[in-house]
Amino acid sequence: MQIVDIGVLSRGEAGTPRAALTFPTLLSMSDGSVIATCRAGSTKDSTDELVEFYRSDDEGHTWKAQTCPFGAINLNGVRGSVKVCYLTEVEPGRLMAGLLWIDRQTFTDKPLFNEESEGCLPMAILLADSNDGGKSWSPPREVPMPVDIGPPSLTSPVLKLRDGILALSIETNKQYLDSTKWYQRVVFFHSHDDGKTWGSPVTVGEDPSGRIFYWDLRVAVAPDGRVGAFSWTYDSHTNEYLNIHRLIGSDNGRAWSLPEDVGFTDQAAHPAILADGRVVVAWVDRFGSHSIRARQASAVDAPFDPDSEVVIYTHELAAAATDNTGELLADMKLWSFGLPYVEALPNGDVLVVYYAGNESCMDIHWSRLRLDV
Repeated sequence: MQIVDIGVLSRGEAGTPRAALTFPTLLSMSDGSVIATCRAGSTKDSTDELVEFYRSDDEGHTWKAQTCPFGAINLNGVRGSVKVCYLTEVEPGRLMAGLLWIDRQTFTDKPLFNEESEGCLPMAILLADSNDGGKSWSPPREVPMPVDIGPPSLTSPVLKLRDGILALSIETNKQYLDSTKWYQRVVFFHSHDDGKTWGSPVTVGEDPSGRIFYWDLRVAVAPDGRVGAFSWTYDSHTNEYLNIHRLIGSDNGRAWSLPEDVGFTDQAAHPAILADGRVVVAWVDRFGSHSIRARQASAVDAPFDPDSEVVIYTHELAAAATDNTGELLADMKLWSFGLPYVEALPNGDVLVVYYAGNESCMDIHWSRLRLDV
């Protein structure tokens, strides 16, 4: 692959509620336009956060800011904020937004992650619909979750599978004050009625011993209907990130392969899967080369070609050692680059967005990649 163009989608404004622009996402639509979203806030974890929308009519070369449809949301009388917004085109021009809502009232002024208990603030998954290509949106509605899911994490957009089935990838968390051992897992929920109701959870990734965590699962659907999932994999005994692991889902994500080491580390991006089946995955190598890189594979289950690798971004960052999961996750608010998201474009290129900057100001950047034939 090669990088054929780069740019800045939006710049943060230090000292304002737009200082930290993070959690960028992309959606390449059937009409040729591209919508990007990102989270804006005064810091990387702040109660003033909201989601910004941008649109490009030239495949990501230039961007126009749009209104911010999802700001502070009161859910069941509780004040909260939206951390991230993922978009899915379920039909031409009809979009579904998946929102991760954070309760900012129950534990006022507390951080999202409790480093002592390893629990999270109360969270909820909300969905909203647009029938005009993202120009206007329905009021968000909550997706009910089983009690044993705990505060749910949303790390990928709603998937459109075969026969119109939708799937929602959710990660479990502990309640904020729960100091018991953390048994993390990732599950799929399926909907056969366009997201109105959702079935029982299907386990995607889990270590029954509670040692290995499958965080930030990034999922996409291949042309043959299989689902590719890429995990930020963490060993809680050795307190280290492992290489990214891939899981392959069949039967509309109801049956899953065992996790497979793909050979590089550490946090995967949402993958781009092209119409011919080729896959591009970007990732953040935060502790080694302090960079964001990408590779391509010929299919969702094929090896990633080391010769295809490109370096999208390099940052001068000294990784601080830590002895426990809580300290490691709490340090995330200080990290000043990451969270790439990859999307295929109609002409066969792929677009990558990510955030980068410093502790006081972070911008959203983009790179266009051209694949090897």
